[in-house]
Amino acid sequence: MSLYRFYVLISYLALPLVALVLLWKGVGNPAYRERFPERFGFGRSRLERPGIWVHAVSVGEVVAASALVEALLRDYPEYPVVITTVTPTGAQQVRDLFGDRVLHSYAPYDTPGSVRRFFERMRPRLAIVMETELWPNLYAECSAREVPLVLANARISPRSVGRYRRFGRLFREVLAHGVVVAAQSRQDAERFRLLGAEPARTVVTGNLKADLRIPAGLVETGLAWRRENAGERPIWIAASTHDGEELAALQAHDRVREQVGSALLLLVPRHPDRFDGVADLLARRGTSFVRRSSGRLPGGDDPVYLVDTLGELTTFYAAADVAFVGGSLVPIGGHNLLEPAALSVPVLAGPHNFNAEDIALLLHEAGGLEIVPDAAGLGHAVTRLLQDDGLRRERGAAARQAAADSSGALQKLLGLLAPLLDGPP
Repeated sequence: MSLYRFYVLISYLALPLVALVLLWKGVGNPAYRERFPERFGFGRSRLERPGIWVHAVSVGEVVAASALVEALLRDYPEYPVVITTVTPTGAQQVRDLFGDRVLHSYAPYDTPGSVRRFFERMRPRLAIVMETELWPNLYAECSAREVPLVLANARISPRSVGRYRRFGRLFREVLAHGVVVAAQSRQDAERFRLLGAEPARTVVTGNLKADLRIPAGLVETGLAWRRENAGERPIWIAASTHDGEELAALQAHDRVREQVGSALLLLVPRHPDRFDGVADLLARRGTSFVRRSSGRLPGGDDPVYLVDTLGELTTFYAAADVAFVGGSLVPIGGHNLLEPAALSVPVLAGPHNFNAEDIALLLHEAGGLEIVPDAAGLGHAVTRLLQDDGLRRERGAAARQAAADSSGALQKLLGLLAPLLDGPP
């Protein structure tokens, strides 16, 4: 039995377990039960004519794809755009950014039947998959229907390469279906070639996150929130944090307040299903805090403001003096360093930034990013920046310039897509 046939068999055998996991998640988050049939290719929504399909797993990938989607809506109005996500938070981000200008569907589970039903409903003329989503049945269906497939903003960590290469023949076959790989960096491109991507179809376009457009008025919205709710208090933000990083941020904040007594920490956990757990952590530590969802404002004696809402991270970056970007003190690989950088906010991160190592290196070499090893190092770095206005402005300006210098990926990617969309829809 070939590896691909074995994969198909395993995907079908795992189907009941996948359904049970989704239903279990739905106990804590009812959004997972909504539009449940779409997970298996069913659903009422469908396109009446061929369109452009963009797959973005969750919030981060949707944000990264936002400039691309806006360009597709502008440049190819004859093609309807459908965006798929895996998570409900990703679905909410699609609604917040695009409203009814695009059609949202949950991505089909990767069995031949689910994928086939999805293609029959959505009729993609072009498929664009964001970052690192290697699904053998989805890719095979694109090949069978002669649908061009572009892996956009493609990245792959050294650790992931090792895992994928254990199934070398399977992924060589997956990537041999005429897939175009638009890689974030030279290192990412080389890793995809090692997995079997065709060298002639693997190009470096850069990181789409560097082309993030700051919405008009966003900076003023952030500054207005600060004026109205924090006054003259110094503010730092710990954003997109994971398990273990909230505690590290709170320990760092204890150190910060020893020197900067009025400092306010904006704490923004990465995943909504952890909001209550982080609130429990704060309560157990005896830390006075206010939850964003409560509608209350942080008082002068509240050291922490827990941002337990969605879609507001960039606004709070604009309100902050210093930004720590999570997923980096723990081996997650780091999150979007360019969002605070584009807002002239000096950036801090832990040592684990392999999800975008080129961007981390660029910002670090420019002087806009400082790598901290642990909670103590984070507290020391935040304190120094909050106490030194000149250093903070210098680091923020360096971060913004580095972000501007790394832009241009969108135009390169659109240049790759144009030949694939030539001709009538």
